[in-house]
Amino acid sequence: MPSLTVENYLKAILQISMRRGGSWVTTGELAAELNVAPGTVTSMLKTLAGEKAGRRTLPRPVLVDYRPYEGVQLTDEGRRLAVGMLRRHRLIELFLVQTLDLTWDRVHEEAEHMEHAVSEYLIDRIDEFLGRPQFDPHGDPIPTAEGEMRADTAAAVPLSRCRSGAQVRIVRVTNQSPDFLRFLSESGLEIGAEGVVEENNPESGIVTTRLASAAVPLAHASAECVLVEPIGATPQRV
Repeated sequence: MPSLTVENYLKAILQISMRRGGSWVTTGELAAELNVAPGTVTSMLKTLAGEKAGRRTLPRPVLVDYRPYEGVQLTDEGRRLAVGMLRRHRLIELFLVQTLDLTWDRVHEEAEHMEHAVSEYLIDRIDEFLGRPQFDPHGDPIPTAEGEMRADTAAAVPLSRCRSGAQVRIVRVTNQSPDFLRFLSESGLEIGAEGVVEENNPESGIVTTRLASAAVPLAHASAECVLVEPIGATPQRV
């Protein structure tokens, strides 16, 4: 059974590659994601790639393809394990929101602790109890037990790229830091919220969305992390 550290590395590689739309991840990206030194990342990647330890080749599965100065990508076995961890994490987050009424800014850290301890049997029961959900509380798609996504948000676009006048519905938030999520909640910009892009001004770097009760301005960098789908016609991009 993979260690907690190995599971965290595999999941981080998968998440970075999914965000970037490519399979290769640099050691710098991985170090920043895990908040560890680049040298530590390099050592772990060599281990995950099944490289020799001293004069003895350890009997470990090859979980990544690591190439110095290029980066790393998951092997089929590494991806299988990483997708399984993603499934655990996202189902636990949704379970905590729906059964214990935790807010979406609290569940990530709790799920990080719990995902390594629960059994596959319990995860399958949680999945069944929740009705085989498609998305977690942040709008991230939840994999099935077979490793397939029940749905995705590939058609969604960042709020920062929508033109003024576009009618949109929020479907996913990619920046899941507690402070940012609390700000969105307080502003009404939660999953499922609908509104109109009142103004998108690249010069000022501000996107203003009109909700039912108020207009909410966001910096472009923040609006980039809020993914929306159109209500009616496809939203024109800036």
